[in-house]
Amino acid sequence: QVQLVESGGGLVQAGGSLRLSCAASGRTSSYAMGWFRQAPGREREFVAAISRRGDLTYYADSVKGRFTTSRDNLKNTVYLQMNSLKPEDTAVYYCAAKWINYLSNSVPQGANQYDYWGQGTQVTVSS
Repeated sequence: QVQLVESGGGLVQAGGSLRLSCAASGRTSSYAMGWFRQAPGREREFVAAISRRGDLTYYADSVKGRFTTSRDNLKNTVYLQMNSLKPEDTAVYYCAAKWINYLSNSVPQGANQYDYWGQGTQVTVSS
């Protein structure tokens, strides 16, 4: 069982930056980690994901070039650096964990593929 806690959300002006953190209660080195977001009235959508070893990353087209995900397995923490924020980035951001066999390096991008979820952190970008 893994418990995830996001932090770092807040209110920022368009063009600004935020860094989200996702701290895990257990070892994260066995898990691929994903970031998702959900805006009011919209479905949860994929933002970014990183392999258990941190050598592979994937991004939604809407955030590519602006967001970067990274991880520190010694600290059991995953990060989402968000630059050049836009009002349309406003949403609740969630991190998620998916256990990955040590022989695999797969990086799921579907929300239904993840086993554990944090409670979410609100990001609001004003225009």
